[in-house]
Order: sequence, then structure tokens, then C-alpha cells
Amino acid sequence: MRLQDKVVLITGSSKGLGRALAHAYADAGARVVINARGAAALEATRSELVAKHAHAMALPADATLPADIARLVETALVSFGRIDVLVNNAGILGPSPRPNLADFAADDLAEVFRANVIGPVLVTQAVLPHMLEQKNGLIINVTSDAGQIGYPGWGGYGAAKAALELITKSWAAELENTGVRVNTVNPGDLRTEMHQLAFPGEDISDRLDPFTVTDLFVWLATDAAASVTGQRFDAPGFQPPTE
Repeated sequence: MRLQDKVVLITGSSKGLGRALAHAYADAGARVVINARGAAALEATRSELVAKHAHAMALPADATLPADIARLVETALVSFGRIDVLVNNAGILGPSPRPNLADFAADDLAEVFRANVIGPVLVTQAVLPHMLEQKNGLIINVTSDAGQIGYPGWGGYGAAKAALELITKSWAAELENTGVRVNTVNPGDLRTEMHQLAFPGEDISDRLDPFTVTDLFVWLATDAAASVTGQRFDAPGFQPPTE
């Protein structure tokens, strides 16, 4: 119970990595606020958490719309009194099958950036004043190795993740000595619906179970990582540093 009574808000947490993170943080003792656009899947995940006696709240909202974000953050604060950890996990792949950049429609590219860059920025802006008032907080932006390596067919998604990584470093620098930390985590290739969309018709059963890559996310929220900010991590195979 390393995170007893901490409040964790996770966007895009009705399935896939977000669902796995909700379970991991709850298992570590945190109170969890889960969010996604689809109310039914979100409620199913909340029911799983409640069944294990976790303190969990499900708040359907679009994490790219300012009005939805304001309602999400305010409801979490009214209900739990604080937000200690924000995980910006919500995002989209873009068109499937993945187009090369030469064929990437402008509207599709704009939507990829809206979901994967603008959304996390807006949610962070909404949560940040409360974390600054607390003089403590952790923001984790979920990234991808496509944000650092130019893979064919991944240009749109990868460019958005590259932007998010730079934003993370910039925010960490701006928030130095405030008690608020900002890091990025690459969860690796996961066995999720989004990853299946990236490889339509292919067998992705050899990809990692999202539940196997959550340890790093939890560790970053512990006192052991209290000085860690502006860093990029790969979650697969993570082992906590020894004292």
C-alpha cells in the first residue's frame, strides 16, 4: 500500500493500458479516478476496481474538450479533495491501416495531434494549479518509441508523441523546484485494441500484456522517485533502482 490515500487521475482508462494502470494504482492503495469517452466500458472497469474494495470513481468525458476537462477535474477535486498523480494516457492511433505521410489527410493529422498533444496539455493545465497549491504532484505523459524513431507508417502518431516528449521536458524545466514533476513513459508494444488497429488482421498475441508494464508508473508516484522529473522511461522490464 505504498500510495495510501493518494489520488490518481488516469485519462483513457476504460481498457488497455489505462485499465491496467487503474488496477495497479488501486492495488498500491491509491484512490483512482478513471476517465474515458465511453461510459459503459468505463463503468465495467470501475466495477472491477470496486469488487476488490478499491476507492474508484468513473467520470465519462472527452479529454480534449475544455468543458469536459474542467468538469472532470472539478468533480475529482470535489470528491477526493486533491489530485496527486495525473496520467495522460488517452490518445488515438489515427487512420487504420496506417498511411504514409505522403497520403496523410490534413484532417486526420490534426485529429491525431488534438488527441495526443493538445488534449494532454489541456488536462495538465487544468490540474496544474491544484498541484502547485499542494506544492506536490506528478504528471506522466504516455509516449512511444515511435516518438523517437521514424518508422514507416508511424509518422503522424510518432510526430505527435515526439511533440509530447518535448512538451514534457519543457514543462519539467518550467516547474523546477515547485514540487510538481513531469515525466514520460513508453509502455512498449502492448496487446491492446489500439495496437491491433496498428496491425489490422495480424496476430499480436506475442505483444506484452498491459498489466506487466505498470510497475514503473507506480514507482514514479512513490517517495522513492520524489526527485525524478524531466525524464523518459521505458516500462518493459523496469526494475526499481536500489538504494
